[in-house]
Amino acid sequence: MILNAQDTAAALPYQPLADCIKDLLQDASVKVPPRLVQPLFSGGSLFVMPASDKQVAITKLITFVADNASRQLPAIQGDVLVFDAVNGKRLCMLDGPTVTARRTAAVSLLAAQQLAPDPSGKLLIVGAGVQGRSHLEAFAQGLGVKQVMVASRSRASAEALVQHAVKLGLQAQVVDKPDDALAECSLVVTATSAQQVAMRATPRDDAFVCAVGAFTPEMVEWAPEVCVYMAHHGRVVVDTRDADHEAGDLLQAGCDVTQCPSLQDVVRGQASSRQSKTGPVFFKSCGWAGWDLAAARCVLQAFGLQP
Repeated sequence: MILNAQDTAAALPYQPLADCIKDLLQDASVKVPPRLVQPLFSGGSLFVMPASDKQVAITKLITFVADNASRQLPAIQGDVLVFDAVNGKRLCMLDGPTVTARRTAAVSLLAAQQLAPDPSGKLLIVGAGVQGRSHLEAFAQGLGVKQVMVASRSRASAEALVQHAVKLGLQAQVVDKPDDALAECSLVVTATSAQQVAMRATPRDDAFVCAVGAFTPEMVEWAPEVCVYMAHHGRVVVDTRDADHEAGDLLQAGCDVTQCPSLQDVVRGQASSRQSKTGPVFFKSCGWAGWDLAAARCVLQAFGLQP
């Protein structure tokens, strides 16, 4: 079974996917080796990301080319291959960019449900691309967000995302200065291309910040001094231990990422869900093939194809 982008999206509703991710984080059979990142001559990268549990094995093969917008192509392209882990039979192939967009947003949704001091507040989205759109949808569905502010280097992209929000029944507006908008928002998602610092102001003490744009040591969205402030006065949580060497925002700020709890620690009760002190919560998301495995589980359940 080969699913196109539309079919893949239909099989991955955000809340059920977030539930699958939570279940996966409590499954001791899950094995995820380090992903292989092959630099391409164009300056892009080829990612090879395998993962497995007792029943399912997957490999995600995707390319990331940051400047593909100039070619009228998406930045992320590729597929997710899903196999029966017992007999090796290929079960399905999923659209890679759709899986990436929806599972990343579902991880952020789960993190917000576990960690956000005020999950019902106004949402600021910085970056109006694919991830900005998926996070808007996920937070609207899973948190019941009603108001959103959108900032983007492209005014047209920001306005398009605002129109999408309005169609979802949200109150939405474009903002030109996202740093100033931080004062109004208890939920913040940064999903930029992460080629340079996009945020220099300090979030509110009751803010939940989800930083998804930077997923290599060289990429960055948040100014170093802001990361240091949040580490000292708030709380930093990473998606997985792979962030120890991939979380560009934190590494460039000189933060000791190894001391930050992971989302798995939170889900397993090895770190408290809500912080005990005031200050913003900074959730750093870098990506992990385990999230793609959770997406594969979700799709197999939707089509009754569990091995």
